[in-house]
Amino acid sequence: MISSALLLHSTTPPAARAMTTPSRRLLLLLPLLAVAVAASHPPHEFCAAGGDAGCGGGGDGARILIKGGTVVNAHRAEAADVYIEDGVVVAVRPNIPVGDDNVKVIDATGKYVMPGGIDPHTHLAMEFMGTVTIDDFFSGHAAALAGGTTMHIDFVIPVNGNLTAGLESYKQKAANAAMDYGFHMAITKWNDEVAREMEVMVKEHGINSFKFFMAYKGSLMVTDDLLLQGLQKCKSLGALAMVHAENGDAVAEGQQRMIDLGITGPEGHALSRPPILEGEATARAIRLAKFINTPLYVVHVMSIDAMEEIAKAKREGQRVIGEPVVSGLVLDDSWLWNPDFTIASKYVMSPPIREAGHGKALQAALSSGILQLVGTDHCTFNSTQKAFGSDDFRKIPNGVNGLEERMHIIWDSMVETGKISITDYVRVTSTECAKIFNIYPRKGAILEGSDADIIILNPERSFILGARTHHSRSNTNVYEGRKGKGMVEVTISRGRVVWEDGVLNIAPGSGRYVRMPPFGYVFDGIEKSDAAYRASLRAPVQRGKAAA
Repeated sequence: MISSALLLHSTTPPAARAMTTPSRRLLLLLPLLAVAVAASHPPHEFCAAGGDAGCGGGGDGARILIKGGTVVNAHRAEAADVYIEDGVVVAVRPNIPVGDDNVKVIDATGKYVMPGGIDPHTHLAMEFMGTVTIDDFFSGHAAALAGGTTMHIDFVIPVNGNLTAGLESYKQKAANAAMDYGFHMAITKWNDEVAREMEVMVKEHGINSFKFFMAYKGSLMVTDDLLLQGLQKCKSLGALAMVHAENGDAVAEGQQRMIDLGITGPEGHALSRPPILEGEATARAIRLAKFINTPLYVVHVMSIDAMEEIAKAKREGQRVIGEPVVSGLVLDDSWLWNPDFTIASKYVMSPPIREAGHGKALQAALSSGILQLVGTDHCTFNSTQKAFGSDDFRKIPNGVNGLEERMHIIWDSMVETGKISITDYVRVTSTECAKIFNIYPRKGAILEGSDADIIILNPERSFILGARTHHSRSNTNVYEGRKGKGMVEVTISRGRVVWEDGVLNIAPGSGRYVRMPPFGYVFDGIEKSDAAYRASLRAPVQRGKAAA
């Protein structure tokens, strides 16, 4: 069983940073305050600081030297040490001397030292389908850090279509954050005020991506005319347009068809929204983005149908980013036919987990670069919440876990099997996300000047996943009992050891919001292609007036 410690600390304030080094060290050595643990946490999850011998910690993390490991970036792997000070990588080279006794030395001999994972797709504290996801920003961050993810990007849902109100709500939700995070913004309606707010989100709040739901008719779904206007606005702002690609009208028809046939259980969820509806919406979104000439990001690609549309567009030179999620890569839909409702319902998500064969095809697409990075769509509901739909699959809250499991599963299923290299592992779990959302090399790399978000992975150590040991508040886990090889033994978040020897050392409120600037690399050359398009029109043609 994994034991975990919860220590309350504060980030160093500006006044403290101005102190002399001895004064700062004295400040950092002040006693830590014990905090109460929320009753909703499983008893194994956290323990209070102060006096419990089983609740060790990682120290203040101000100065760390990682020695003897293989440092892996997306561009190369090398034998090197890593020296960290004040939350930043200061040096990456072989044989860095220890210096003095105030440096925490971590031996990484025989292990890989890699950038912490960045999850591009999560839903923490999200209100959805009449309830709220069971993981908030603290329990979600606990899970992430224990699993080697040091940053994520969550989706802000507007309040009655209002972006500013939505952002304010999520700022409050993130008050207990324990690691770095950023925001995407969903767009659920369209008018001049929404267009104006989008500009404010980009220029004043560091949000550089907007999501459009082509599914969930009657709630989040947008129509094609709204999507077109949104794509145009995203392009003008240098913001990345994202789509949940399913044909919402057809899904609603499919759901009613299943109910009419007497199919009310979780299997009806998969049957009502087959791969063809994901493929159709993906193709439509891609073509509309091509019409506007703006980059497109397709979230949670779950089927061969959708993947092939992305592959076709990329072959034709279109800028389309495909994001598979862990559940779609390694699970199949057979679980939805399980006679135990509690087991079957925990696998309900949208688009659905597909039948066997789709996952292998998605893995191959990830290996070849057709799909570029891996998310989780971590959106957790416990068994009581899932039971809201015990008599009607349409009422089962959609979502599965993955924040804690992603880094381990991708290593075991993709690196251990030889499908991708260790440098590609870093690319698909961290670097590509940092580049797409324009925060590289601050994030997604172990380079001089990068944030010290680092994991140490032991390729020889095995793991077992499950609800008994995970840090999510959910009482179920879709990867229950899954075994694998390659375990994250140490997680460093902004220069502080937060996970080591099975001990979690984090504090609510210690997380930091990361602003993401517009016009990332995916926009390079857009203006030139626009100019080439205009030059190709051979119009307007000068004509005389037609005879009466």
